[in-house]
Amino acid sequence: MAGHSKWANIQHRKGRQDAARSKLFSKLSKEITVAAKMGDPDPEKNPRLRLAVKSAKSQSMPNDNIDRAIKKATGGDAEDYKEIRYEGYGPGGVAVIVEAMTDNLNRTASNVRSTFTKNGGNLGETGSVGFMFERKGEVTYTAEAGDADTVMMAAIEAGAEDVESSEDGHTIWCADTDLNDVSNALEAELGESEETRLTWRPTTSTELDLEGMQKLMKLLDALDDDDDVQRVTANFEASDEVMEQL
Repeated sequence: MAGHSKWANIQHRKGRQDAARSKLFSKLSKEITVAAKMGDPDPEKNPRLRLAVKSAKSQSMPNDNIDRAIKKATGGDAEDYKEIRYEGYGPGGVAVIVEAMTDNLNRTASNVRSTFTKNGGNLGETGSVGFMFERKGEVTYTAEAGDADTVMMAAIEAGAEDVESSEDGHTIWCADTDLNDVSNALEAELGESEETRLTWRPTTSTELDLEGMQKLMKLLDALDDDDDVQRVTANFEASDEVMEQL
């Protein structure tokens, strides 16, 4: 959906400009450590770890940090993180999915609930908004990777389901279980992707005006600022005019 793509772009630009990159690297390290602990510490033999490492490299995370995160898992001193998903509604009735990794479920649940409440949202039960999203694999490329036809053909050959191209770049969607194979095939044709990840793709969207977007961004930024929160996805949509005014 257009809204989700724009939110991803906002996050991406914010990530590039944000001086506090240590917080971002901390979250990426956590994902790498958990992936390595759950499977093989060799990224080539562990698809989840491979994707985590690729995501970290796309954010310019140093190789030393990546190696440290993997060694932490194999060293046996890694925290016992649990993965949990929260669902709720933000300002304007926008559906929000929050993915977290935590070593303290009570702390995380309390913090997430408080963040929703303080920023005009409501935390719901698991499944309360999940039906408005599909679990998908997402691979993004810059516009320099090729024109829309070139990327479309590469995506079809790779077994992808859908492609969205614009002057900003290309977003390629596939089944969540096919992400590793599709991303490998795309890499062979188009080179290294800008980002490869599992995500929640909205099947419906809620359009917001400028005031609604400002309120929603306040909630999303507050959630993203929580150390336990790994990813935040929302099903908003906004006009180009509104997005330019943010």
